[in-house]
Amino acid sequence: MILHEMISYETLRLIWWLLIGILLVGFAITDGFDLGTGMLLPFAGKTDLERRVIINSIGPVWEGNQVWLILGGGAIFAAWPQLYAVSFSGFYLAMFVILVALIVRPVAFKFRSKREDPRWRARWDAALFVGGFVPALICGVAIGNVLQGVPFRFSPDMHIFYDGSFFALLNPFALLCGLVSVAMLVMHGATWLQVKTDGAVAERSRRYGSVAAIATVVLYAAAGAALWLWVDGYRVTSAVVVDGPSNPMLKTAQVHVGAWFLNFAAHPWTWIAPAAGLLGPLLAFALLRARREVPALLASAASIAGIILSVGAAMFPFILPSSIDPRASLTVWDSSSSHMTLFIMLVVTAVFIPLIVAYTTWVYKVLWGKVDGKAIEDETGHAY
Repeated sequence: MILHEMISYETLRLIWWLLIGILLVGFAITDGFDLGTGMLLPFAGKTDLERRVIINSIGPVWEGNQVWLILGGGAIFAAWPQLYAVSFSGFYLAMFVILVALIVRPVAFKFRSKREDPRWRARWDAALFVGGFVPALICGVAIGNVLQGVPFRFSPDMHIFYDGSFFALLNPFALLCGLVSVAMLVMHGATWLQVKTDGAVAERSRRYGSVAAIATVVLYAAAGAALWLWVDGYRVTSAVVVDGPSNPMLKTAQVHVGAWFLNFAAHPWTWIAPAAGLLGPLLAFALLRARREVPALLASAASIAGIILSVGAAMFPFILPSSIDPRASLTVWDSSSSHMTLFIMLVVTAVFIPLIVAYTTWVYKVLWGKVDGKAIEDETGHAY
């Protein structure tokens, strides 16, 4: 028996669909509080020292947190090449804007404290806010567009054509999803600052985080209602071949309002994800008000996982539907790499993901504790 045939093609495709979801959740939870902290910087920190406390709360970990983004992009490229080709070409300008924001952020970290001029530092503070707000908003907008279907098609010789535009991405439902993302990450950033700071910074973070938690519930519920009442969902209408060739054009698909909720009706256990998306922020709100720091952070993380996983549960087996030609929509079963490629990648992932998790856990353990404002004033023990 050839080694890779020990795991069926169907199982490998499903495993990699789950792994992509895990990587997205990992990125949103870890780098999410970095982005949320950046958005809170001008509001939770009123003095230069307070803002330095906020920056140093994520200073030791923000670079490591972005490993999840790199892993996610690499996994999509290798496991789902058609998804990578369509999304990274169709969303090219949006991806470019995110990339610029993510490049500006480390520059701001490094240069902010190089001069003591208040105007100089204020400009870099604004850059850190933009570096948090823009990726959070555009990632949510991207999810909103994926749920509505992306305007791409295949030519007879399987060349991919994208017929959309950047400004078409900024439609009402997508912007609503963008606001869900922003509110969710502001809440998460606030719970992180509760853990890592004290005094006035922690108190302001608690207030803003409480508002963001309620906003997350309201906006997420509104997005769910819109998805149920107005947004077209997709379903496969032909026989599903789970171990066939990666050719999306071999199936047929249908579009109708409310289709994204069929999986929840067929598999009631999947309601766990949206329930976590709604109850998690409410629990985070209560814990923030009670000043229960670590439990509030965990509740916020659970809500992020629930919101992201609810999208995956609703869309399965679709990973990128086409609004122009539903038959061209990419699914778990018809857009993956080869059996051998998925197996080799799984072996590599099984080795390196535990190492990354172990290293990350060690870093957080070593650097646990609140940021000391006095140590910052003394210029000892802090990077920024």
